[in-house]
Amino acid sequence: MGYDIHITRQGNWFDENDSQKIALDEWKDFLNKDPEMHVYSSVETATTSGKTLLIENEGLAVWTKYSGDGLNGNHAWFDYRNGNIAVKNPDNEIISKMLDIAVRLSAKVQGDEGEIYERSTNKEIVYKKTVDNHNKSNKQKHWWKFWKIG
Repeated sequence: MGYDIHITRQGNWFDENDSQKIALDEWKDFLNKDPEMHVYSSVETATTSGKTLLIENEGLAVWTKYSGDGLNGNHAWFDYRNGNIAVKNPDNEIISKMLDIAVRLSAKVQGDEGEIYERSTNKEIVYKKTVDNHNKSNKQKHWWKFWKIG
């Protein structure tokens, strides 16, 4: 498990019927123009049990200029899914790259919980909570919101 942060144009990254989704062709065009990004259509990795996991996605890319790229098998993977680009457990350096990409795609950067990431006036990465729209949609309820206590 992990925490995803998304580049999205949608009101919320999880909206299914929003017409503002980033098109795969638009994402691929961006990747072809950014020399810091390397496109992968598939990737294989070994699991902790020794089995091989194959991931195929024509919108999968790695940010090669990431300072941690290749260290201990680490990469900054950008994964196109359902009209958004997601990164699992990004650090501030990766979020900064996501903010740069979002500007170029006329999008925003939003976390799994709906928070919006931005740069402050002194260039630090900050986020602000938004209204909890998860309660308005049964499609994205978290496990802890299914049960009432007391």
